[in-house]
Amino acid sequence: MQAQSPQVAVAVRRDATLILSALGVVLLAANMRAPITAVGPLVPVIQRSLDLSNAAAGALTTVPLLAFALLSPPAARLARALGIERVLFCSLLLLLAGHVVRPLGGVLPLFAGTILIGAAIALANVLMPALVKERFGNRLGIMTGVYTVAMNFGAALAAGLSIPLAERWGLGWRGSLRFWALLTLVALVAWAPQLRHRGGSALPAVPDRHGRPLWTSPLAWQVTFFMGLQTFLFYFGFTWSPVILQQEGVEPETAGWMISVFQFAQLPAMFFVPIQAERMGEQKPLVFLIAALMAAGIGGYLLPGSTLAWPASVALGVGAGSALPLAMMFFTLRTRDAMEAAGLSAMAQSLGYLLAGLGPPVFGWLYDVTGGWVAPLSMLLVVCACLLLAGAGAARNEHV
Repeated sequence: MQAQSPQVAVAVRRDATLILSALGVVLLAANMRAPITAVGPLVPVIQRSLDLSNAAAGALTTVPLLAFALLSPPAARLARALGIERVLFCSLLLLLAGHVVRPLGGVLPLFAGTILIGAAIALANVLMPALVKERFGNRLGIMTGVYTVAMNFGAALAAGLSIPLAERWGLGWRGSLRFWALLTLVALVAWAPQLRHRGGSALPAVPDRHGRPLWTSPLAWQVTFFMGLQTFLFYFGFTWSPVILQQEGVEPETAGWMISVFQFAQLPAMFFVPIQAERMGEQKPLVFLIAALMAAGIGGYLLPGSTLAWPASVALGVGAGSALPLAMMFFTLRTRDAMEAAGLSAMAQSLGYLLAGLGPPVFGWLYDVTGGWVAPLSMLLVVCACLLLAGAGAARNEHV
């Protein structure tokens, strides 16, 4: 048999490394939302078990959001010191610790584990776009699509299986939450080979090539506002739309299925939008389409009755599914290298999630003040207009 030439051997090793990297990215991404969405359906059971107040139960879903906002800035600095791959591996270890601690029993372990999970996902949120830029520079669109789809699919799967795991499989709420540690263990095994790399560790952290901090860049702020406003709108679709539908006379089970439609309508857009965004010099047409879909979906809820509820849920889902990967693409398209992408990702996600965290309480407050849904929904239409303005600036073919 003829021996392989050195060039062929190098190409085979390179392809194998890329395949292993892609597998690691997909499995890590599948862990980035599942531990959070797994909690939502179990909240009533956890409340009864631990005698939690409504405020404490609500904090179970807001604590990770605050962790995303507060712990995103250190991620880029850790990557510079340790390497992107090592920090992502540590994030999986932290996530596994959260899975172990959260169901131990009692309120303190529940919240301690939730904080660990939020911290782990915050690190991954920031560094995944940087890793994709470094490893898959000529496949940015495809890989961004792949990992956002994996992230959203994991979230939908965890939300759907939480109650069956707890009740039909007899695991209880603790066993149901602990089940997702298996997915994290699989990701740890798949990620272990990446520890041989130390990508991005020698690159500058947050300042741009001219030594200026990102905070002084108008383009960086436009990317940040786009990230925050699209998350703001996503949380409306996830949190408040079923409440509105039920008040309009829709059965709770049907309202739940509409949330599933909202979630699954995102998947095709999450894959194809980043591919299209990479091909475009400027992404302004995508921004206009996203803002129009979001506004159309919200407008459907403004009309009396539930006639347009299904198409409104689909429009919101496609809009949300297009907006998140486009925001992720801005982190890579508007920067020159992996660590610049990490810096922009840290800034945009830190401030963006703080902005998004205001959404549900402000929306609810407007309802309490006015006694109806017109004022809060009209506010969301204004947010759509702001999203359009921020996105049009972020879509310019420039670098921070």
